[in-house]
Amino acid sequence: MKISTRARYGLRLLVDLAEHSGKDPVKLKDISQRQGISLNYLRQLIMPLESNKIVRSIRGNRGGYLLGKKPEEINLLDIMNLLEGPIDLVDCVHNKNLCQISDTCPTRKIWVEISEKMEQSLVQKSLKDLMENNEIHN
Repeated sequence: MKISTRARYGLRLLVDLAEHSGKDPVKLKDISQRQGISLNYLRQLIMPLESNKIVRSIRGNRGGYLLGKKPEEINLLDIMNLLEGPIDLVDCVHNKNLCQISDTCPTRKIWVEISEKMEQSLVQKSLKDLMENNEIHN
């Protein structure tokens, strides 16, 4: 399994936004420059985050984006699901009807177990955790 560029860049966008927003909105152009991610790509990433109230936009000359929730209220599983959909090691984990032998498959149980543990880990980690990790490395 490999985490997509979309998810990785989306997480970087949110960490940057959280670290640079106070009372004033943050412009995508500034995030683009700091993160080295194209402005057009950030525009694509911000749309599902805004429609799901992870971020909110402020219109106007001094506009930009702010977090829609506190960093500790935004878990990584929600972000990953928004940006790339369910993270499955194999297709049958969340839909056993995709395979004729799902009920008797000797490997499906382990894939389900690993997926559940991964989801639990992502639910327990928040945007705040990423921010704290970023502080350690800067």
